[in-house]
Amino acid sequence: MIRTGTGHAPCHHGEILQGVFLDTDGRRCAGLVTLPMAGPGSRAEFLRRPGTAPEALTAVPAGRTKAVRAAALAVAQCAERTGQQPCGGELRLTGDVPVGLGMGSSTSDVIAAVRAVADSYGLRLAPDSVARLAVRAELACDPLMWDGRPVLFAQREGRVLEALGPALPPLVVVGCALGGGAPVDTLTLPVPEPDEGEVRAFERLRTLLRRAVATADARLLGEVATASARRGQRRLRHPEFETLITISRRAGAVGVQIAHSGAVAGVLFDPAVPGLRHRVRGCRRALDAHGIPTTRTFTTSATTTGSRELPHGPAHRRGDRPTGPDTARRPARLPAL
Repeated sequence: MIRTGTGHAPCHHGEILQGVFLDTDGRRCAGLVTLPMAGPGSRAEFLRRPGTAPEALTAVPAGRTKAVRAAALAVAQCAERTGQQPCGGELRLTGDVPVGLGMGSSTSDVIAAVRAVADSYGLRLAPDSVARLAVRAELACDPLMWDGRPVLFAQREGRVLEALGPALPPLVVVGCALGGGAPVDTLTLPVPEPDEGEVRAFERLRTLLRRAVATADARLLGEVATASARRGQRRLRHPEFETLITISRRAGAVGVQIAHSGAVAGVLFDPAVPGLRHRVRGCRRALDAHGIPTTRTFTTSATTTGSRELPHGPAHRRGDRPTGPDTARRPARLPAL
């Protein structure tokens, strides 16, 4: 008998803060806070076939190895919880998260797969359970299983270091892509060991971000994101970064944010600023004039998780996500954001 489950997971728009932080035991942990973005995401359907061997698990499209590993791990856990024998099945994945820009495309696939498997067993796994499975499947993951709630997340351990609050301050984000949108191979970048001074600096930014979330202070959040982005440039070295900072300042934005493992970036505006639409239009024109491709302009909300696209932002085009294996995907065309 075939039993079908479905799952969905969002993406994000890079990081607001990324660095090395201290956990409750005083141990250093790599951690990050992502900028939620509604719209693009991964969808999964799992056709469970009781009575078949667990290794008889296939994926459409073929080659999504991380999602397949996650599905197999989820089958084992869900079967144990329900007192059933693990079995095989077919995982079907669709999605429109641009690949190679640092928006969490692989984690989105993984989470959607885990949720679809759980749904096929009549279960709904808690975010921390999903996070543990995701890390086992891909070694490091983004906190997309918290569906837009701001958390400081240890991406290599799959655990929350701190829940920052129910939602980020309201923001308007003018999205763009640095480096022409070329993928960033983070495995080739140097990873210097932070000294005590750097860890203290990251902890100060963590404190400021906590305050920004608690007081819905968009300007303070912008300061944190910009400081984190500057630190990220020590590894990423985007040639357009200082231009991005200048455009942000001239447009009256509160700061900038980047993907620390990709090319996507954003200019952040306080939605309460006078003349917002004029400022956003001017920002987009300035970015285009300096050869920095603009993508989607969207908002985040303090009352609901996720975001919505502003009417003057380009529409998201479906179907640009490649369907090849994890290791052979081409980057999405920039207008697809």
